[in-house]
Amino acid sequence: MSTAQNAIERFSRYQRQLGDAGSAHCAVRDVLDRIGDKWSMLMIMELATQSQRFSELHRAVPDISKRMLTQTLRDLERDGLITRHVFPTRPPGVEYRLAPLGQSLLDPMAALIEWADRRHSEIHAARARFDGAPPDIPHEMLSPA
Repeated sequence: MSTAQNAIERFSRYQRQLGDAGSAHCAVRDVLDRIGDKWSMLMIMELATQSQRFSELHRAVPDISKRMLTQTLRDLERDGLITRHVFPTRPPGVEYRLAPLGQSLLDPMAALIEWADRRHSEIHAARARFDGAPPDIPHEMLSPA
């Protein structure tokens, strides 16, 4: 069985075991909710090569609000993916680093980045086809190109 088939089977087994009431407690969903949000992967990749201060992270990803950056960093720290280091300076210096658990995420993320890079033109073409579809036809009824 391929790695992908094995992962699909494991996910399906989680879904069957938990049923509708327990889907919120699915281990896979729990983890993917964190790393699959809009900003977490970007923060992890920014911290992959060096530790950074809040302002450095904000400059690296300027379209994130300071409030969302704060929340994302707190969530990643809570999940053990990054660590926060406070230095006894005036004002206190704070630096964020990738934790060992976050480091373990880099290889799977690299595979996803590689896939996205290779498939971007296909995805872009699919979006263009979809966006050009007549508005009165539900997208579920369109045949794949």
